[in-house]
Amino acid sequence: MTESPAQGGKVVILTGGVGGAKLALGMAHAGLDAEITAIVNTGDDFEHMGLRISPDIDTLLYTLSGKANAAQGWGREGETWSFMDAAKSLGAPDWFNLGDGDLALHVLRTQALRDDRSLSDITRRFAQSWGITMRVLPMTDQPLATIVHTDEGDLPFQSYFVEKRCAPIVRDISFMGDADAKPAKNVVAAITDPDNRAVIIAPSNPFLSIAPILSVSGIADALRQTDAPVVAVSPLVGGQAVKGPTSKIMTELGLAHDACAVAEFYGDIIDAMLVDERDDPSIALPEGIVVCHADTLMHSLADKVRVAKAALALADTMR
Repeated sequence: MTESPAQGGKVVILTGGVGGAKLALGMAHAGLDAEITAIVNTGDDFEHMGLRISPDIDTLLYTLSGKANAAQGWGREGETWSFMDAAKSLGAPDWFNLGDGDLALHVLRTQALRDDRSLSDITRRFAQSWGITMRVLPMTDQPLATIVHTDEGDLPFQSYFVEKRCAPIVRDISFMGDADAKPAKNVVAAITDPDNRAVIIAPSNPFLSIAPILSVSGIADALRQTDAPVVAVSPLVGGQAVKGPTSKIMTELGLAHDACAVAEFYGDIIDAMLVDERDDPSIALPEGIVVCHADTLMHSLADKVRVAKAALALADTMR
C-alpha cells in the first residue's frame, strides 16, 4: 500500500492504553501540517490512596512528551519508588504502585479537581507544560467507570487489570455512569469538524479502551455523522493481540480471533479497517467496510509513523 503524503486536514484519534499511545506518537511524527486531536479513554480512571488516577491520559502524556518508560510503554522512564516503599512500610496497599515522578500528576490533578476544575482543563495544562502540541481531550469530564463482570464477581477495571492481572474469566463488560456522562467540551466538535481528513480508532483494546469512549452519549452518533472516513486499526497481529488481554477476552466472550470480529464489534461507526498483513487474507470483513492490509507492528518510532501513514492513506482512498 502506498503511504499517504503529508497534507492538510485535521486528524482525530480515539485512543487508550499503550497501543493507542504508540499510534498517536506515530501520527505526531508523520509530518502532518494540521491539528491532531486525541480523544482518550477515562473508563480506567479511579481513586487510589486518596488520589485521582487517569492511567490512559498519563500514558499518552508521557509518550508524547518523551517521558514514557521505553521498555514497558507506560509509566515514567527512570522512575523511583521511595514513596511506595515508605507507604508499604506503613501497611498501605501495594497492588497498584505509584512512582515518585508519577505522583506529581496525581497530586496536582486531585487538587485541581477539588478546586472544581475540569479534567479537560487539567489535561490541557499538563500537555502545555510539557510542550505537547497534540490536543488531548478526555472522553468525558464526568465519572464513568469500566466494570468487568467475571467468574469472580463484578470488578472495577483496575482490580481486574492490575490487582488480579486479568486472570478472572470475563462474562461481560459495562460502564457505570454511562447514562449520565456527556462528551467533554470539544469532543463532538472535533469528531464532526468539516475540515477533518480522517478519524482513526487506534489499535487499543476494543472492549476495555474504545468501548468506554463509545458508551458516552453522543460520541458514537458523532462518528456516524462525520463526513470524514472513520478508520479502525485492528489490534490483532496474526489473529493475536500484541499485548494485553484482548485475545483472552475475545475467547471468553465467544468471539473469533480475527479482524472480522473486531469490525463487527465496531459496527456502523467505522468505514474501513487497517488489518495486519500477517492475518489470514481469506477472512472477510462485514459488507460495506473497506479493508487494507499492512504491517501494523509498532516497535520503533519509524514503525509507528508507518502505521499512522498507512491508516491515513486508507482514509484518503475513501474521500
